[in-house]
Amino acid sequence: MRVALIQVPYHLGHEGVGMGAGPDRLVDAGAVEELTSAGHDVDVVRIGRRNGETNEIGASFEVVRRVAETVAEATGRGAFPLVLSGNCMSSIGVVAGLGRDVGVVWLDAHPDFNTTEESLSGFADGMGLSILSGTGWRALRETVPGYRAVPESNVVLVGIRDINPPEQERLEVSAVEVIAPAEATERIGPALDRLRGRVADAYLHLDLDVLDPSEGRANEYAAPGGIAAANVERIIDAVGARLAIRGAAVTAYDPAADPEGRIPKTAARLMARIAADAQAKLEVVRQ
Repeated sequence: MRVALIQVPYHLGHEGVGMGAGPDRLVDAGAVEELTSAGHDVDVVRIGRRNGETNEIGASFEVVRRVAETVAEATGRGAFPLVLSGNCMSSIGVVAGLGRDVGVVWLDAHPDFNTTEESLSGFADGMGLSILSGTGWRALRETVPGYRAVPESNVVLVGIRDINPPEQERLEVSAVEVIAPAEATERIGPALDRLRGRVADAYLHLDLDVLDPSEGRANEYAAPGGIAAANVERIIDAVGARLAIRGAAVTAYDPAADPEGRIPKTAARLMARIAADAQAKLEVVRQ
């Protein structure tokens, strides 16, 4: 399978800092070689911003627009878009660029379900799933080429354990299906079966801090009680067995939080698993 490995080296619109340093480190540490050794043809694409916007919200949305354009280009030439991004807001661009209705399987330690009205920190990347599902920054999100809101009922949120009270209140009244880390491998199959009743295709979102810190610390926001890497692989397999994975993102790796350098090898293995499951299902779809 041809894989477009799309590097998005930005954190809140700033290049190469914090989690924005993660995409380059993951590539330098062997992500391309892992995919190539699994039999994939890999095109590496590194996006850049086009404007000089310096405020973090405007700059972040410029990055999202570039992701949407680059994913659309990749899918247009028949490549599978695998995005390596500093921030989870990249999800908005990936789904827009896919140009089709998808379910979302979101693996993360955090819900990213804050809103502009209720956030006390103003941390834009904590709003990624809210924006993706149609809440917040209406005018800006509509500047993203191909933007489409994913209904909350088509979102499966896996592994969250660091949740602030407004997010918890929102989730309790939302249609998002939430699966705690301890229940992940048991509940993911039935949740995906329900999702498959509504959509055939999926966007898979893997924030690396869904991993338990015993696997390596993905970023400063990593929280205890996460999911073992082997179980993340099982979850990816469960998605691929039921839905056609049309695109994926691996996000939120900050090399400074991982001085032992444990995360890149695990991340590369998970990328290869995503690509393998995407390829297997898409080959069946084409038959």
